[in-house]
Amino acid sequence: MARIVISEFMDELSVETLRADFDVLYDPELVNQPDRLQAALEDAEALIVRNRTQVREPLLAQGPKLRVIGRLGVGLDNIDMDACRERDVTVYPATGANAQAVAEYVICTAMMLLRGAYASTAEVAAGAWPRARLSQGRELGSKTLGLVGFGAIGQLTAGMARALGMSTIAYDPHVPPRSLTEAAANTPLVEDLSHLLRQADVVSLHLPLNDDTRNLFDRRRLEAMKPGAVLINTARGGIVDEDALADLLRDGHLGGAALDVYAAEPLAGGTALAGAPNLILTPHVAGVTTESNQRVSAMIADCVASFLSQ
Repeated sequence: MARIVISEFMDELSVETLRADFDVLYDPELVNQPDRLQAALEDAEALIVRNRTQVREPLLAQGPKLRVIGRLGVGLDNIDMDACRERDVTVYPATGANAQAVAEYVICTAMMLLRGAYASTAEVAAGAWPRARLSQGRELGSKTLGLVGFGAIGQLTAGMARALGMSTIAYDPHVPPRSLTEAAANTPLVEDLSHLLRQADVVSLHLPLNDDTRNLFDRRRLEAMKPGAVLINTARGGIVDEDALADLLRDGHLGGAALDVYAAEPLAGGTALAGAPNLILTPHVAGVTTESNQRVSAMIADCVASFLSQ
């Protein structure tokens, strides 16, 4: 039987489905043990990863029998696609399977950041009553959501936002209007990112990390955002200058931010982001819920099993 190595967490039901027909090594700690991972790949025909396993040429060289890689997610910046093509290794991302989870995360955090009333638990429990200070929050309805990157996740997010009374605007030079879903069809696509930044009360990023997008939201571009706007990044770390973001939150130019991804993960201690006001930090989980993990895992299990059964 073909051997499958799974180096990060995967829904157990999908793992068991694979085990019914294949020899499977499932150990979510392999991502933290590179020597063991390399040794495990010696006889493997398939590798299943999330975003932390760095599938570069040195790792691929340890798996001479590798034929297919399943990515439990959509971003491919941790996989050397050129090296995979050279080795004739097929890569399957879980396109669309976690879109609902990410879109809900964006809408939820946008509401929290605009309202600004959800960090008062300790004060209220201690007997304080910061009602006046926390009565200056803003509503989501009537605000403008700017989506930078307008693929499947961006379009789903746009549909949710419009259902809640938001206006939506998007920037993505790679998405033709004819590809838009019905829910996103009323979202104007602009040709100039600066136009979006001037208009949007909430800016949400849905971009891959590559040479064109690395540090796209540097200090200059963050300063170009509408005063009081909030930024949400569920895409990839490295797109946003974290130090500049912290500065602009502290000086009040930006009204808030939510980051689920970082230039280095885990986020290093002593980061400039620590203590910045109206900032939500989560550990790369926007696309991971019980339901999305089941969908993502089932999709990749099916893709890998079908490929190996050919």
